[in-house]
Amino acid sequence: MIVETSRLLLREFVEADWPAVLAYQSDPRYLTYYPWTGRTEAEVQAFVGRFLTWQAAHPRQKFQLAITLRGGGSLIGNCGIRLPEAGAQSAELGYELAPQQWGHGYATEAARAMVKFGFETLGLHRIWGECVPENRASRRVMEKLGMQCEARLRQTQRFKGRWWDTLVYAVLEDEWRSE
Repeated sequence: MIVETSRLLLREFVEADWPAVLAYQSDPRYLTYYPWTGRTEAEVQAFVGRFLTWQAAHPRQKFQLAITLRGGGSLIGNCGIRLPEAGAQSAELGYELAPQQWGHGYATEAARAMVKFGFETLGLHRIWGECVPENRASRRVMEKLGMQCEARLRQTQRFKGRWWDTLVYAVLEDEWRSE
């Protein structure tokens, strides 16, 4: 599966992608909003391996794609739509980007393409995502996609020595089409 945008090519993961993922997941800026304090080769190989397993599922429910720059092909992150079960009408949007690529609109561009895929190809009714409130960049991405903040779940995650709230954003298919 390949999804193209003006600047990006979203493609299936391959096993050899793990070193590029390890490079950005080891960056302290990336780690800020994750429970990890560091990443090992084995952890990242398992992380990429999960995406490879999802590709082989029939029927497929999870579409997590590698984000690459058009032309150069370097992997700069990942983005995807994940259905909780086959035939679901609602799915979760998730994305991450190498910190060196922040601020260029790549996360929004990739996420917009996956939302379009979710509504137009998968026939979804609702797409949702979540982030911690402190992750302003992730909030902005979802807001640019027309997603609305539906909930603030108080102290749902504990990592880095504290409790974190979670914001839940969503967009409905008819809202997306009217934008």
